[in-house]
Amino acid sequence: MPSFNKILIANRGEIACRVLRTAQALGYRTVAVYSEADCDARHVQLADEAVCIGPAPVGQSYLAIEAIIAAAGKTGADAIHPGYGFLSENADFARACEAAGLTFIGPTVEAIHLMGSKRLSKLAMLEAGVPCIPGYEGAEQDDATLAREAEGIGYPLMIKASAGGGGRGMRRVQSGDELAAQLRTARSEALNAFGSAELILEKAVLQPRHVEIQIFGDQHGNLIYLGERDCSVQRRHQKVIEEAPCPVMTPELRQAMGEAAVKAARTVNYVGAGTVEFLLDANGAFYFLEMNTRLQVEHPVTELVTGQDLVAWQINVAEGQPLPLRQDEVRLDGHAIEVRLYAEVPAAGFLPQTGQVLRWEPAEFDGIRIDHGLVEGQAVTPFYDPMLAKVIAWGRTRDEARRKLARAVEDCVLLGVNGNQRFLANLLRHPHFAAGQATTAFIDEQFSNDPSLTPQAVSPTELGVAAALLYHASAMSTAHQGGLAGWRSARSAPWRFSLRQWEHKHEVELTVSETGERPRLLAKVGNDELVICLSQADGRWAVIELNGIRRRIAYHQQAERLWLFGPNGNLELLDVTHEPASGQAGASSGTVEAPMDGAIVDVLVSEGERVGKGQLLVVLEAMKMEHPLKAGIDGIIRRVQVIKGDQVKSRQLLVEVEEA
Repeated sequence: MPSFNKILIANRGEIACRVLRTAQALGYRTVAVYSEADCDARHVQLADEAVCIGPAPVGQSYLAIEAIIAAAGKTGADAIHPGYGFLSENADFARACEAAGLTFIGPTVEAIHLMGSKRLSKLAMLEAGVPCIPGYEGAEQDDATLAREAEGIGYPLMIKASAGGGGRGMRRVQSGDELAAQLRTARSEALNAFGSAELILEKAVLQPRHVEIQIFGDQHGNLIYLGERDCSVQRRHQKVIEEAPCPVMTPELRQAMGEAAVKAARTVNYVGAGTVEFLLDANGAFYFLEMNTRLQVEHPVTELVTGQDLVAWQINVAEGQPLPLRQDEVRLDGHAIEVRLYAEVPAAGFLPQTGQVLRWEPAEFDGIRIDHGLVEGQAVTPFYDPMLAKVIAWGRTRDEARRKLARAVEDCVLLGVNGNQRFLANLLRHPHFAAGQATTAFIDEQFSNDPSLTPQAVSPTELGVAAALLYHASAMSTAHQGGLAGWRSARSAPWRFSLRQWEHKHEVELTVSETGERPRLLAKVGNDELVICLSQADGRWAVIELNGIRRRIAYHQQAERLWLFGPNGNLELLDVTHEPASGQAGASSGTVEAPMDGAIVDVLVSEGERVGKGQLLVVLEAMKMEHPLKAGIDGIIRRVQVIKGDQVKSRQLLVEVEEA
């Protein structure tokens, strides 16, 4: 008989949906927990039962141990799967589950405690003989001690949050002049994200590969590794692309790294899924980074090349079953690559985005897997990580997987919030990545001039298509009201549209050259002329023939706002044709607006103060990160609209600078 029958998933988003899928397939009843902000989320809809555990802030919901344990008691759940992030590596949570008589689907409290601290785990690895990066792992955390140790380590170096991951609380420091400021920021982020401001210092390993080993242990003392994942393509120390196997891996190196990972796990008698992360230099030397005592975000690539369900392994191990494979039975087949779809604007320094998901249609074809927790209409809030979905491709070869993934990323329709699809597709198609040569320096050194990283002007084609769709909506509305103008009328005077993208206003003139079911339009945008034939527009998809080429375009219209989805991603345009001239002025470079919903962490200026272009004015916290907002011009502060602690909305005016 199984030791448990109902599993509560103490998480949200795509990982909660992922665990629910396997748990239900294995015959278990499932319970979701959710914050007030997630009441209509997909994981709530998929679970057999769901319990609200508090308000939107994570400290009052997904990090509220007592509320989650109470939800398990209320629903009769007898096991808890933590997913990743939140409480997945919290020893107090695992201990609370144990005290409540609940099976924690994860490692022991002792393993979580030791490996959950970069400082303590590194000390243990040094003692066990696992190769480590030179650095400082001491208990003394004052600035003077860290500055002294940093001088001994040498620059450049890395500051890392001892309790964390995902790039939070991690900073690269080039010289001693930067250290104090970077320590402050790293401590603040670490404390907000993980509840601990403890830091470690490490020598920066230049241009390494980030390679991690998936390990698994059971309650009978068996420990194996299931190949590796290359996670070298990163920005802000967060993984962007993960793949298995590593492009430069050899059987001998895989065995050496795998055995080192198993040695690390044996130091804590590890049980369950874990990942040992290494830096691999150009000479084949590798160094221990950390051990994650949970399922990784990138576990799907391992599943696709091994043919195993790692969540099923976790559940079975938690029941006391032995591992289903011995080390010599592990086989790797083909190649898998994963990218993370974020709500962000790469061209604005990867600024996260908040807003409403108006349209979501994931690409589905052979060899593509998409793990997500999205439903149309849901809000992307500032309270949680901006990752929306994971898109994963499997191919017989690396190149096949890479091509499939680039196509799938471009075909995932996302409207309402900005996504990073174009950035991801360009990464996958970059010759350096295609050749398997990417290191952790890839984006900074090889990709800095890519068009996806700079603001792009809206094209005449996009403006012409937008005007045609607005014309169609207006004409159909007139027809539905009993009028005859526009859609089915005879040729008439040109239609003129004024469309605004942020502060940029564009004029488009449409002339109807043929009417009927498939009207033919001539669009004039500046000096460009486009011939457009609109054969279908149902509110979700439009079929448009543009200068003789037929295209199918996803779109969404909501009052005067129109969203188009195309090769450049999500484009939002505002129809200001009938707006008074005074309302059409865009924001000047002297205004600083909130780029997303969030909370004001600090206000560093006051009214009447003189500031310089690029000077830090306000620090905004959203989506687990701090975002510095700077002056766009030299000038004088005329208005400060916020104070520390304020909750603000996207596009809300924060500070106004008048040019001096």
